[in-house]
Amino acid sequence: MTAFQHRVRFMRSNEQVMRARKSRKVPRAYARAIRGAIGGGLGLSLMVAFANWTDLPLEAVPFTTSIVLVMAAPESDQAQPRNIIGGHVLSALSGLVVWMALGTNPLMAGPAVALSIAAMQLTGTLHPPAGINAMLFVSLQLSWQFLLMPVAVGALGLVAFAFLYHRLTAPGRWPRSWWAPLRQ
Repeated sequence: MTAFQHRVRFMRSNEQVMRARKSRKVPRAYARAIRGAIGGGLGLSLMVAFANWTDLPLEAVPFTTSIVLVMAAPESDQAQPRNIIGGHVLSALSGLVVWMALGTNPLMAGPAVALSIAAMQLTGTLHPPAGINAMLFVSLQLSWQFLLMPVAVGALGLVAFAFLYHRLTAPGRWPRSWWAPLRQ
């Protein structure tokens, strides 16, 4: 075999390898979507069970969109433990502050959410799904205990569930950082 024939043969085998790699990307996308969907469904089912167990109305357990974020986009900065826990707690605290200062009224949802956005941005704990906590505080006339249960306990439970689920289904994927803010 001449050097030229050897190079042609090598190039053909290299092209076959590249085609095989490209064809594997589609199944990985399906696997990721299925893994996220199953995790989201399990997480939501646990949230419903949590609401039933604590006798809270389901709409007062504010973690549906957080579950979607941590299962569908676990690499996102906003889906990291610091953001989930800090965002939910700060948002609930913002709602509590507005509730104590201005009372409970659905019209206070705007100032409560605005305060929660500022608090999350200033502390590097932005977690958009957590904004619902501030609104719930002032519109559903919840007590300060809402901050502890379901917000703090639920956020910790969500992080624990996400950690276990991701460890079992995609080791090493989540979290990117436990508590340190991520640099961009």
